[in-house]
Amino acid sequence: MSAPPDDCLAHNDWICGDYLSSRREILLNAVLQHLQLTVVSVALGLAVAAPLAVLAWRRRWAAGPVLGLTTVVYTIPSLALFSLLLPLYGLSAAVVVAGLALYSLTLLVRNILAGLRAVPDDAREAARGMGYGSLRMLLGVELPLALPAVMAGLRIATVSTVSLATVGAIVGYGGLGNLIYSGMNTYFKAEVLTASALCVAIAIAADLLLLGVQRLLSPWQRASGRGP
Repeated sequence: MSAPPDDCLAHNDWICGDYLSSRREILLNAVLQHLQLTVVSVALGLAVAAPLAVLAWRRRWAAGPVLGLTTVVYTIPSLALFSLLLPLYGLSAAVVVAGLALYSLTLLVRNILAGLRAVPDDAREAARGMGYGSLRMLLGVELPLALPAVMAGLRIATVSTVSLATVGAIVGYGGLGNLIYSGMNTYFKAEVLTASALCVAIAIAADLLLLGVQRLLSPWQRASGRGP
């Protein structure tokens, strides 16, 4: 008669199939919260970063203050930043979203601004010759040509946000970070490893998805052989 299989949960193994099956709903909820925090934070960061970068491009005097301010915010430790935001948002997911959006500004503003600065002058001259105004040139010429730099910044900001979202566990809204911190406090190996692996998987999947979007939005790069 064969011996019964080992109980990996009882042995507190790092890799445990029983953990995956018994905590499936908990893991799914954590993944969904992690994705929600990431998507909302990056979208909010992009919505703020785009006009700031355009302002820094159009008004050269604004470049220094905009870049300086976003860089200062990026240097604030995450725990300190979330603590500073607590009086405004309380112990809620909004604290995490606001903090992550602020952290994304440096990467997004710098890359959008770099992309706008790299647009060839002859492209602008040609657009002016066709009667393009400032807004039409921005939307129809400058931003499309700046797209590779913009997407590069968006990819980095997204991967960074996936990682930083785990810190939201200090206020109870950290997605997979909740499981990582809980597992570390109780030395629950399977929980720590599984949640960490899922964070890595989300970051890789998000980066590949954005890379695919970039290739779809810039077919001229593939045709010229300069695509990523």
